Amino acid sequence: MYILGISAYYHDSAACLVHDGVIIAAAQEERFTRKKHDHDFPRKAIGYCLSHAGITASQLDFVAFYDKPPWNMRRRD
Repeated sequence: MYILGISAYYHDSAACLVHDGVIIAAAQEERFTRKKHDHDFPRKAIGYCLSHAGITASQLDFVAFYDKPPWNMRRRD
């Protein structure tokens, strides 16, 4: 079972891919964008995790999002 975890829209956005309870790959978006504390959606970090595992998004069983985006948006204002 593949689970993709995503954290975004506050600070230090990141993605993590877990397969059968084992972390396969994890990365912060700032690693790819070179923007310190990048809060945007972690497209490149997700791409890295999927590429590292050799899978596509259609092979994911679950996608989990950390926190509730509306709460994060209020905190940023």
